[in-house]
Amino acid sequence: MKKGIHPEIMECQVTCTCGHSFVVFSDRPTLRIEVCDKCHPFYTGKERNLNVGGKVDKFKKKYGLA
Repeated sequence: MKKGIHPEIMECQVTCTCGHSFVVFSDRPTLRIEVCDKCHPFYTGKERNLNVGGKVDKFKKKYGLA
């Protein structure tokens, strides 16, 4: 490998919005993520509905149509 062109690899503390944290190797000291294996619906078996309504539904609700 050529010297001086590769980033320095270090331990990285990864923190999820659910509060779970773990250590991996990366070129950054810390990372913040939104979804991890402890809170992702595929791994937990719990389904979350992230999209409550579409843009049309929000518009109709906002202006009292239909």
